[in-house]
Amino acid sequence: QMQLVESGGGPVQPGGSLRLSCAASGRTFSSYAWGWFRQAPGKEREFVAAISGAGGRPYYATAAKDRFTIARDNVNNTAYLQMNNLTSGATAVYYCAADRSHSGFGDANVYHYWGQGTQVPVSS
Repeated sequence: QMQLVESGGGPVQPGGSLRLSCAASGRTFSSYAWGWFRQAPGKEREFVAAISGAGGRPYYATAAKDRFTIARDNVNNTAYLQMNNLTSGATAVYYCAADRSHSGFGDANVYHYWGQGTQVPVSS
């Protein structure tokens, strides 16, 4: 059974940066696609970024382009989300997810494994 544990969340001021990490255990990680999603208070969960298992190609939601970067470390079984120039609109619980799927990375229903989430409140 694959388990995912996020870390790196916490309060940040507008314009600040955070790097979220998602550590996997229980399975071989290198062939899995990874996704980051977020859920703001009172809103639906939404796609932020994903990285494919084969080739490590990144995909980003429009709101994340140019400010967020997704990366993976197959040796350490960890995925990352670097978030820069954060705004209050980024306030949410951030979740990482993983699956062996080769497509549909922006669809939360594709992912079989999920972390517990880490909170990112952005305020001054």
